[in-house]
Amino acid sequence: MSDSPRTPVLELHGVSGGYGRGEVLRSVDLIVRAGERLAVVGPNGAGKSTLLRLMTGLLAPSAGAVLVDGRPLRSLDRDEIARRIAVVPQVASLPFAARVEEIVALGRLPHEDSIRGPRPADRAAVAAAIERVGLGRLVGRDARELSLGERQLVLLAVAVAQGSPIIVLDEPTVHLDIRHQIDVMELLADLNSRDGRTIVTVLHDLNLAARSIPRIAVLADGRLVADGPPEVALDGDRIREVFRVDPAMLPAGPWSASAGASALAERH
Repeated sequence: MSDSPRTPVLELHGVSGGYGRGEVLRSVDLIVRAGERLAVVGPNGAGKSTLLRLMTGLLAPSAGAVLVDGRPLRSLDRDEIARRIAVVPQVASLPFAARVEEIVALGRLPHEDSIRGPRPADRAAVAAAIERVGLGRLVGRDARELSLGERQLVLLAVAVAQGSPIIVLDEPTVHLDIRHQIDVMELLADLNSRDGRTIVTVLHDLNLAARSIPRIAVLADGRLVADGPPEVALDGDRIREVFRVDPAMLPAGPWSASAGASALAERH
């Protein structure tokens, strides 16, 4: 990609929000530019999922403003938002029988003609998404019969079929085995590098985030406390302060060098 400044596609300015009378997030400023990959990390209860709900319009902020492509999110209807942002939720059980291709076709609803229904372009987009994600062997299967990893790939195919330039994911690798974790992260990297999709994902695995995503935003107690490359956002001091874990207890990562330096300084 070009080194020239990229256009902001998602902006949060002084955003606070929560549920009922309680605020989960407070005064968050965050700008995501076109073609970026950003991982949001933090301890349980830090506000990660709430942040995603605010930036996708599923939750209205109590203060501040959320912009998509420079427009206030509150000024867009649900179809307009869906044409700009595809949301991939955590894997959940399906309450009804549906074949894999029928689930993937849901991604085309924001684009379909409300009277004529799916067009050839919509059917082609569904077929292309199934091929891109590698789900051909699952076509015709009831999605309820699939493994968690397979179901997660189906949800990713919905986002691919949707064609939105921004994909927002809530812990897409949680509960998945190592192979499916790698499949998901490689697909996201490919969608970013080949298609130019902007990726924003919550991850609970710090190692996976540090290895796979070039920009990390760290939330703690409802506030954004770090934002930058893994070696900056996830240094040893941050691991200690935010996650209350000795970084020396973790596998090697960006926190290792600073943890070693801190330990050496303490001995002297």
